[in-house]
Amino acid sequence: MLREALRIGSRRSYSYKSVRRPNLSAVSGAKHVDVQDKQKPEQTVTTQSDGNGKTTLTRQLTAKMLATGPITVAEYMREVLTNPQGGYYMNRDVFGREGDFVTSPEISQIFGELVGVWLMNEWQKLGSPSPFQLVELGPGRGTLARDVLKVLSKFKTGAQFTMHMVEISPFLSKAQAQRFCYKHETVPDEAQLPYYQIGTTASGTQAYWHHRLEDVPPGFSLVLAHEFFDALPVHKLRLVNDQWQEVLIDVAQAQSTGSKSADFRYVVSKAQTPVSRLFKPVPQETRNYLEYSLEAERHVGILAERLEQHGGIALIMDYGHFGDKKDTFRGFKQHALHDPLLAPGTADLTADVDFRLIKHVAETRGHIHCCGPVQQGDFLKRMQGEVRLEQLLAHALPENQNIIRSGYEMLTNPKQMGSRFKFLAMFPGVMADHLDKYPVAGFG
Repeated sequence: MLREALRIGSRRSYSYKSVRRPNLSAVSGAKHVDVQDKQKPEQTVTTQSDGNGKTTLTRQLTAKMLATGPITVAEYMREVLTNPQGGYYMNRDVFGREGDFVTSPEISQIFGELVGVWLMNEWQKLGSPSPFQLVELGPGRGTLARDVLKVLSKFKTGAQFTMHMVEISPFLSKAQAQRFCYKHETVPDEAQLPYYQIGTTASGTQAYWHHRLEDVPPGFSLVLAHEFFDALPVHKLRLVNDQWQEVLIDVAQAQSTGSKSADFRYVVSKAQTPVSRLFKPVPQETRNYLEYSLEAERHVGILAERLEQHGGIALIMDYGHFGDKKDTFRGFKQHALHDPLLAPGTADLTADVDFRLIKHVAETRGHIHCCGPVQQGDFLKRMQGEVRLEQLLAHALPENQNIIRSGYEMLTNPKQMGSRFKFLAMFPGVMADHLDKYPVAGFG
């Protein structure tokens, strides 16, 4: 399968072409400086602010806290990222050199191609079930979906499949459709359908957009989640006198005129909150301070149940750790770290993904077999990324060769994105013995 993919990839029609990948020499760091790496459709919406430099969201959150008291970090994060009026992702393109971060699919076509080859390889090992669904959670600008679709089209498997994008941003959903559909339309609310946008690719594949994973119809699915879980809200919990208490966000204390200090501050709950009271750490937890995502746990639980009941594969790709980090919540703006409590709505908010939690939930919520996590650099190299790199270089114009090389280097170098990003695969538990006999590509 991999050899066939590389043979197909060597054809001139599949060689490197300029697809508006970023100029890497102009991007000093990928999302989140110390934790590298996210990319622009055609406009940028400026967050409204008053005469004192306070964003609309700042005023809304301040009013809420003054009225009801401190809020959880998760609630703050949810409002900042997805508020319909001032949410960071809702009304603008935040990706690329002109945005705040750049993602792996935007850096090099090699990333999406190898993910597509991996999906086809594992799908064939499971018997090539047809029809199937290609599902992506949080598709960004649609670059990964487009590159994977290109691989599926090149293989000409004859299988019938549909595409399903889980996206809450109206702006990004249109950008995604423009990226890989030749026509698309918005479905009116009164239709009361589980999707709000529908499109058709050049090859005739139907694509649907859903607000929630729960709205994707049942069926055998190939699920991708690239930099999706890092944007899900997290609760900050601290162990105090053998009880978990929650770190909250409150209005900052009065600042002097002209101060550029953050608009909000962290406080520790005086008593247990509903989340801190119900929180059950994973076995062998040793941290006394951690970040916990109810939303991540919910999504993994849904994925596990779907894979167990209907079959399929899920591949989670994100920067994260295996239950050893404590404080990773941060903001990111214009390719640099940004105080997450300053000017909410103008910068990305993110937290490292706890892959130990994801794996624990998947294996306990459903009968699921997990592989990984493994480092991104190792995965791409095991998928013969260097071979694909040489093929692209052989067909590239001289002026593009350094961009291609530096892009692959950024993806695989342990000092850049190679070790910071992790890959975790999920399969139905009934496939465990089969996968032991036919090991999963890219995972060892």
